[in-house]
Amino acid sequence: MVKGSNVSLAALSESVGSVIVSLGWVSPAGDGDADVSVLLLDENGKVRGDADFYFYNNPVAADGSVQLLGKTPTAEGNEDRISFDLTAVPAGIERVVVAASRYNGARFGELEDLRLSLADASGESLLRFAIDDVDSVSAVIFGELYRRGTDWKFRAVGQGYDSGLAGLATDFGVDIQDDSEEAGEPVASTEAFPSEHLSSAPTPVPSAEPLPAPAVAEASVPAPRAGEAGTTPKKPAARPRTARKKVTLPRLAKKSLAENESWKEARLFPVSVLRTDRDREARATSVLLSVMGQVPEFGRRLTAAFGAPAGRMETFTEVALPHGDTPRRPDGVIRVERAGKLWTALVETKTNGNALKSDQVQAYVDIAARRGYEAVITLSNDVALEGSPLVDVKIDGRRKHKVALWHLSWAEVAHQAQMLIQHEGVGNAAHAWLLRELLHYLQHENSGCHGFQNMGPAWVPVRNGIDDETLCQGDPRALEVVESWERLIRQVCLRLGGELGQKVLPVQRAKRGDDPGARRNRLADQLCLDGRLQAELRIDGSPGVLAISADLRTGKLRTSIEIAAQEQGYPLSWAKRLIKRLSEAPADLHIETLVEGEGIGPRGTLDKLRPEPADLLPKNNGGPITGFRLTLSKGMGSSRGNAETGFIRSVDDAIHRFYTGVVVHLDRPTPRRTVAKAA
Repeated sequence: MVKGSNVSLAALSESVGSVIVSLGWVSPAGDGDADVSVLLLDENGKVRGDADFYFYNNPVAADGSVQLLGKTPTAEGNEDRISFDLTAVPAGIERVVVAASRYNGARFGELEDLRLSLADASGESLLRFAIDDVDSVSAVIFGELYRRGTDWKFRAVGQGYDSGLAGLATDFGVDIQDDSEEAGEPVASTEAFPSEHLSSAPTPVPSAEPLPAPAVAEASVPAPRAGEAGTTPKKPAARPRTARKKVTLPRLAKKSLAENESWKEARLFPVSVLRTDRDREARATSVLLSVMGQVPEFGRRLTAAFGAPAGRMETFTEVALPHGDTPRRPDGVIRVERAGKLWTALVETKTNGNALKSDQVQAYVDIAARRGYEAVITLSNDVALEGSPLVDVKIDGRRKHKVALWHLSWAEVAHQAQMLIQHEGVGNAAHAWLLRELLHYLQHENSGCHGFQNMGPAWVPVRNGIDDETLCQGDPRALEVVESWERLIRQVCLRLGGELGQKVLPVQRAKRGDDPGARRNRLADQLCLDGRLQAELRIDGSPGVLAISADLRTGKLRTSIEIAAQEQGYPLSWAKRLIKRLSEAPADLHIETLVEGEGIGPRGTLDKLRPEPADLLPKNNGGPITGFRLTLSKGMGSSRGNAETGFIRSVDDAIHRFYTGVVVHLDRPTPRRTVAKAA
C-alpha cells in the first residue's frame, strides 16, 4: 500500500474477524527500538477514556478486542505484534489508530525499513505498508482500522509527530498528568507513563504538528483539539487504576512443616508414574490444556498470537476424528467460543527428543481443512526458526478454507507461566497455584518437557572438522550446527527473560530484506573459516548488548558487554566508578578500554585493576575514551546434549553467570519511557 490509500479487509480475506497487525523496523546500530500504542476513537475522533488507550502499561483490553503481544524475532530484527478481535470492538468505536513512539530524545530517522503488515485469522499476510520521510519525528501513526457499515477497512497513514507519545496522545483526547502537578509543583516528567495518570481531558493540549487530511474522504485524522476561549480548565477528577490487582507468588518460600527432606510435597501433577514416552506425551498434553482452560490469562497468552479470539475456552484430549478408513486421534483440541462463533485448533504433542512426524501433522492439517477448523498447533522440545519449518506440510491451494500451522516449544510454555506467576500476576491465588504446579511439572526431569536439549548429530563431526581444519565451506553439517545454535540462543533468551521478568531477545543484524536461509548459510561459511559461533542478546534495562562467542578451536566461551563512556566527568572518575560498581564481580573479569581511532586501549583483570583504576586510562595522551568492554571466559562443554558436561548447559551457565555476576552491577541506562506534559 501507499500513504493515504485504503482497502476493505473483506475484499482480501474471509477470515478478518480477528487480525494481527505487525509493526517492524531495523536498527543499523543494533540498539534502537520503539514502543507501540493503540487508540480506540469514537465518532468525534477522540478516546472515550483511559480504557481506550493501550500501551506498555495497559497492554490488554478487558473485552479481548486489543492485545499487545510484544516482540517477535524475525529475519529483519524484531516485530511488535498486536492482536485485534474486530468482532469485540465496542459499537461506539469508529476508528482504531495504530502508532509507535521513540523515547529519550530518539527519532525514527535512526531506524530503517519502517513497515506495517496485517494478517488474517489463519496467519496469511494480507497487506504491507512501508513508511518513509519520518526522519525528524519521535512518534508515527502507521495506520488505522475503521468501520464502513458492517465492514472494516484499513488506511495507510504514515503521519509523524515531533512531540512524541505525549503529543500524539493529547491530540486524541488523552491528558497526561503526574503526581507533582496534582501537588501544585512544576511538571518535570512522569516515569514509565503510568496508566492511572491518563485521563480524558475536557481541554487537551494541542500538538505542535497537526495532522493533514488524508487523500480519501471517507474518514480523516483529527486535528488537535484546542481549549475553549475564556474558560478555566477544570482539574480532572481522580481516576481509578486501569489495571486489575494481580496475584503473584511470594519471592521467598514459606518454611516447610516436613520433619526431614525425605518428605516430598504432594503435587497436583505427579511425575513418578511416567514410564514411557507415550505416558509423558499424554500427561503433558492433559496437564497443559487443563491449566489453559482454567487460567484465562495463561490460555489467552498462548493462543492470542495464533489468531484465537478472546472468549470462553474449553480443551479436550484424545479426540477421535474421521480420516479415511482409520480415525485419527490428535493429542488435544482447543476450542474458543466468542459471540456464538467457534475457533478450533488441533494439538500434536511430542516430549523428550522425539521429533514431529510430517505424515501425522499433514493428516491433522487435512482434517482441520475439511472440518473448517482454524489451526493446527505442534508442541515439542524443538524451537522453530523463521524460514526453517520443523515439518514439511503441503497446503491444498484448491481448498477455500485455509488452516494455519503454528509451533510452540515447551520452553516457551514454561516461560509464559513463569512470567505470569512471578512477575506479571494472574487474577486470583488459585490460578497462581495452578501455574506453579504446571511449572514444577514442566521443569521436572521426568516430564520430558525440557526444551531444546540436543545440538544434533552434526555437532561432533563439525567440532572435529574445525579442530583438524578439514571442515569446508558449503558443508551441510555446518548449517545444521548454525541452526541448532540459533535455537539454543532463542531458548536461553526465554529462560533468562523468565527469571528476570524482562524482555530478552536475540539481536539479528540482518540486511534489509535478507532471506533467513541465506543469512544462516553465510554464518555457516563463517563458522568453517574462524571456528566460532556468535550471538548477541538485548536485555531490557541493561546498559548494552550482551554478546557470547563459542570458540570451537580453543573450547572457550566468552561473554561480554560494551558500555559507553559517560557524557560528563573525567576519565579517571569513570574508571573509579566502574571498578567500584564491580566490587562483587568475579576477580577474573577482563576489562578493556575502548579508545576512539585506536580500537582497544589499556586492559587488565579486575583483581589487578581494583587497587589502580588509573591503569585503564590511555598513556601518552591517547585518544578519547569511548567506553569499556567487560569479558568473562570459561570452558565450553564438549558433548552435544544437555548433561552437566554438555555444550548446551555450559552456554546457559555462562550467560547466567555473566548477567548475575557482572551486568546487574552496572549503571542502568537513562530511564526510558519518560513523558513530560506538553506545554
